[in-house]
Amino acid sequence: MTRPPGAGRFAPSPSADLHIGNLRTAVLAWLFARSTGRRFLIRVEDLDDRTFDDVAARQLHDLAAIGVTADEAPEYQTAHTARYDSVIDSLTERGLVYECFCSRKDILSAPRAPHAPEGAYPGTCRDLTDAERAERRAGGRPPALRLRSDVDEFTVSDVQHGTYTGVVDDLVLRRGDGVPAYNLAVVVDDAAQGVDQVVRGDDLLPSSPRQAYLATLLGHAVPEYAHVPLVLNAEGKRLAKRDGAVTLSEIGIEQALAQIAASLGFTATTAEAMLAEFDPVRLPREPWIYHAGGQ
Repeated sequence: MTRPPGAGRFAPSPSADLHIGNLRTAVLAWLFARSTGRRFLIRVEDLDDRTFDDVAARQLHDLAAIGVTADEAPEYQTAHTARYDSVIDSLTERGLVYECFCSRKDILSAPRAPHAPEGAYPGTCRDLTDAERAERRAGGRPPALRLRSDVDEFTVSDVQHGTYTGVVDDLVLRRGDGVPAYNLAVVVDDAAQGVDQVVRGDDLLPSSPRQAYLATLLGHAVPEYAHVPLVLNAEGKRLAKRDGAVTLSEIGIEQALAQIAASLGFTATTAEAMLAEFDPVRLPREPWIYHAGGQ
């Protein structure tokens, strides 16, 4: 059966219960999709060994409780490892993959281009000789696989941020432990599921040029991006469990929806009713500073 075109999605990693910031982003992703006539999907990003089935179940329960409804059953990344392997094999056949033996510490301590952000890969293993590669393999460190990029930067268009140009380095495709890397999996999954709208926290905006570049290499259309402001604690830092009542079970469904609505300037307090008030142009552009218990 042909999949209908156009979808938005929310893709949590089940490493911890969703907090109010995650829930707010989920509501926004749902509103963006529904307001544009797209399908809405939920994908459980469970490739990492620090994710848990019981947490995934609670996340799905909480999303349903606040009215973030999907048009299809959730997909789990662990069910699609062959999908990632196939893409890596095809890139390897094109000469676009090489082994990397660097640790995170090696990368952070290596010299990098002046415009490159901290953590951008400096290409240390890109042009190793066969002998050098064999020597490093003998050291016992399993190599990661990296994409041999042929651009230094890539430009994307974002509904909230306009034109954004960011660094494209030789991103990891498969980690040294054999797990497909996030930047690969998200691109492959979005294409496979027909996702053409990506709404997520603006901390992930710098990842978009890498992902968009990879999408074009694979022959996929670049999705429409909308990176929305994060929810921060009273100190202006990323929200965490230590900040008090931040999960749905602690806040309560009605109170959480009321807080999310107020933070977005809505009078409606259900996801369905918020749809009538939703206008991307009027969304807040600054982070929401959250105070447990209320504001």
